[in-house]
Amino acid sequence: MSGARADAAGSFEPHRPRLTRLAYRMLGSVADAEDVVQDAFLRWHEVDRDDVDVPEAYLVRIVTRLSLDVLKSARRRRETYIGPWLPEPMVEPEDDPDDVTLPLLVALERLSPLERAAFLLHDVFGMPFDDVAASIDRDAAAVRQLAARARQHVHEARPRFAVDQQRGHELAEAFFVASRSGDLGALKSMLAADVVFTSDGGGKRPAGMVPLVGIDAVMELLGGLARAPRRRPSRLVRYASINGLPGFVTREADGLLQTTAFDIRGGQIAAVYVMRNPEKLTHVDASVH
Repeated sequence: MSGARADAAGSFEPHRPRLTRLAYRMLGSVADAEDVVQDAFLRWHEVDRDDVDVPEAYLVRIVTRLSLDVLKSARRRRETYIGPWLPEPMVEPEDDPDDVTLPLLVALERLSPLERAAFLLHDVFGMPFDDVAASIDRDAAAVRQLAARARQHVHEARPRFAVDQQRGHELAEAFFVASRSGDLGALKSMLAADVVFTSDGGGKRPAGMVPLVGIDAVMELLGGLARAPRRRPSRLVRYASINGLPGFVTREADGLLQTTAFDIRGGQIAAVYVMRNPEKLTHVDASVH
């Protein structure tokens, strides 16, 4: 590695984790986030770093603008996506939950790219409005309006109360055992009356074409799955925190991985998120073996 490149890498690497988190939350894609951050590094390598007063602010600005560019094409792709779209699951140890949960990531999808950037940079990353304005090339007053609109949209997705990790683990474990053994009574007792079940197969694997809403619809699905003949049952890989929610990783009867995450409210499962699209699970595959 040349001296200039080594110097660029040395000054860039301490910021990579934060930049990757920002890009992932903007894009909902691990691969896209990594590409954006690598592109930011290449630009960092070319810039005269002596002219940069605050490297982190400069790099956040670059990553934000690159992410906004990627979002334009990503949103077009999602218009033709088969079935519900969920962000790629980030699987973490159970004792290291993310502070931006999967329901919040889903809610961010309903925002415009600029609203999403303003909300993430200010409300999640704690940047002053003036710095956010510089990052998205808008004035501070406009940024305040963008963040306020975003906050209204995502308010319901933000947890009102912290979920006890042990309780979350217990519910995830109980759901896995009951769903694989066909104990429908136990499953029903865990679910909220208005539970929502969303599965993302992306047209690559069987999955629901729309989210199921309500305990009756979800129980009908779970009952059908329990009765369906399976040559080989799914195998638990491990319990984990998935985008800040309790859940588990399994290897299913078709030999492919699947993640299941639970949004728990009032001690019951309010939402179930199942990722089946293999294109969104390649990084999970590497992380669990």
